[in-house]
Amino acid sequence: MRRLHVATLVTRFEAGAGIVALRGAQALDPALFRTTVITGRGDRLLGLAADSGIEVLVEPALRSPVSPGDDLLVLRRLTGLFRRSRFDVVHTHSAKAGTLGRLAAHRTGVPRIVHTFHGLPYHEFQSRPRRGTYIAIERRVGRYTDVALCVGTAVAVEVVRRGLVSPERVRTIGVPVDLEAPVRTPATRFRARAELGLHRPGPVVGAVGRLAYQKNPETFVRALAALGRAEVTGVWVGGGELAARVRESAARERVPLVLAGERANVPDLLPAFDVFALPSRYEGLPVAVVEAMVGEVPVVATAVNSVPDVVVPGRTGLLVPPQRPDLLADAIGWLLDHPREAARMAAEARTRIGDVFGAKALGEELTAAYATS
Repeated sequence: MRRLHVATLVTRFEAGAGIVALRGAQALDPALFRTTVITGRGDRLLGLAADSGIEVLVEPALRSPVSPGDDLLVLRRLTGLFRRSRFDVVHTHSAKAGTLGRLAAHRTGVPRIVHTFHGLPYHEFQSRPRRGTYIAIERRVGRYTDVALCVGTAVAVEVVRRGLVSPERVRTIGVPVDLEAPVRTPATRFRARAELGLHRPGPVVGAVGRLAYQKNPETFVRALAALGRAEVTGVWVGGGELAARVRESAARERVPLVLAGERANVPDLLPAFDVFALPSRYEGLPVAVVEAMVGEVPVVATAVNSVPDVVVPGRTGLLVPPQRPDLLADAIGWLLDHPREAARMAAEARTRIGDVFGAKALGEELTAAYATS
C-alpha cells in the first residue's frame, strides 16, 4: 500500500499544541504514513521532529496575531504547496493555521481535512464583536472539515453547541503524555529540585506553560503573595513574552520566584513541586496538568474548558475560578496543610489517567481520522 502523505500545520511548533502535533506524528505507523510539519516558528521540537525523520517546513509569515498582508501571503503559499505536494491529508492545529490551512486544503481538493481544537479561539475575556468574528470564521472553515478532534469533552461540547462543525464529524481526544514518567518520591523530588537549582528549604509551588496572557502568570504571582508564606518558593517552567513583567511583579510583591525558562524534560522536573498550579484564563486540556497527575503531584487548577475532564474537585485535585488569586492561594494553602488528602487525590488522579493519554491512544485516533474511505 502507498503511504499516505500528511501535512501537519501548526502556527507555533512549541508548547502544548506543538507537543501534541509532534507526538501524534511520532505515534503514526511509518509503514502507513509520512508526515511533513509546516509551522511559522518552533523551538526544540524542530530538532525532535528531525530526529524522528519528520520533514519540517518553516513559513515565517505564519504568525498568531492578525496580519492581513502576512495572512494572505501564507494562504497563497500554502495553496501552491498543497497543489505541488498533493498531500493525502491536511491536519491543522491552532486557530490561525487552522483557518488558513483548511481554506488552502479546500481550494486544492485535498482528500481529507482534519483539525484539532486544542481550545477555542474565542473566550470570555474578548470583546463581543471579536468573539463573534472568530465564531463566524470557525463555522465557515468548519464546512470543509472532515474530522474535528477536540482536546477534552468541554471543547467538543462547545464545538457542537456553537455549530462550528457538524456533530457527526466531532470526536473527543486526550493529550499524549509519557505514562512512564517519574512519580513524585523523596528521591525524584530531590533530583528535580537540584536540577532546577532549588536549594532553599520549604515547599515549592510550580506552574508550567508559556509566560503569556492565556496562561495568566500574573495571577500565579498574586496568589503566592496572597498565600503569605515566606518559606514557599514559586517556580514557573516556560518562557514567553511576559517574562520581564512577571519578574518585576514578583520582585514588587516580594515573592520568591524562579523563572526556569524552557525545559526539554518537564516530566522529570515536576516531582520538585509540592503543588502544581494552573492559573490559566482559558484552556483546552493542557499537557502539563496531565503530566503532573501522571507524576502524582497534587494539582489545583482554574475551572476552565476541559480542565475538569481530569481535575475532579475533591477527587483528583482542586478547582478555582479564573482571575481569583485569593481563592487560588486558599487552595494552594489547603493542599500544603493537608498532605495526606493531597497525596490521596494525587494517587487517584494517576489511577484515573490510566492509558487513555498515551501516545498509542492518540496514534489510533489519528489513524482512524485520516482514513479516506
